[in-house]
Amino acid sequence: MVTPSVRSIVALVREVSPRLADCVLTHLGRVAIDAERAVAQHRAYCEILQSLGARVEAIAPLPDAPDGVFVEDTAVVVDEVAVITRPGVASRASETGTIALALSAYRRLLRLSDEATLEGGDVMRVGRTLYVGRSGRTNQAGVNDLGALLAPWGYQVQGVDLDGCLHLKTACTFVPPHYVLANPAWVDPRVFAGVTVVAVDPDEPCAGNTLTLGGVTLVAGNCPRTAAILRARGVVTRDVDLSELAKAEGALTCSSVIVEV
Repeated sequence: MVTPSVRSIVALVREVSPRLADCVLTHLGRVAIDAERAVAQHRAYCEILQSLGARVEAIAPLPDAPDGVFVEDTAVVVDEVAVITRPGVASRASETGTIALALSAYRRLLRLSDEATLEGGDVMRVGRTLYVGRSGRTNQAGVNDLGALLAPWGYQVQGVDLDGCLHLKTACTFVPPHYVLANPAWVDPRVFAGVTVVAVDPDEPCAGNTLTLGGVTLVAGNCPRTAAILRARGVVTRDVDLSELAKAEGALTCSSVIVEV
């Protein structure tokens, strides 16, 4: 049973592009992607979000944007405002307009400077602190801009160095209310002062990307040992198979923008 929340949840999603196989890859080699299976897995993902209490809202499709399904990268949403990002690869620039249109119904929109690059997958929020990965997609100007934009609402932004992964949330995610689940080979756990850091199983390096809704933490289906580590700490987990999207360097958080309304 889903625990009722004081606020309702909207999950913004975009359908899988038929050109998913042409996605930008940084850390993975290119392998065949089963397009039909990717669509089915994404549909099941949306159904799981609905089952956990989210209202799933499909934004405008972008069939010619191979990475368009990974909507998380296009915005950073906090309680008061939403920051429309500037993706770190030029091929993704067309994705931000449709997310801005969808988010304008729920938040005042803010924009980054032309010098900044920032992708939402690099931003992990823990309370009023936003940890931002300095990655190949997010530069220091992006970190600085986000801090300046959100400072009026009392948010603190802290840059984090990464090694060996695409985004910060490839390496770690917040599992409310107590834990950051992290791969210590990709991010130094000591940067998360005051938070209990739980290490992923070393044989499941990508397990750090989780998504928590309705008191349930979604874990990649190929990471059962890490799921067991979380359950041993009292976390309710549910396995989700996004294996085809994972071939495009996607993960659980990547495929939605979560908005509390």
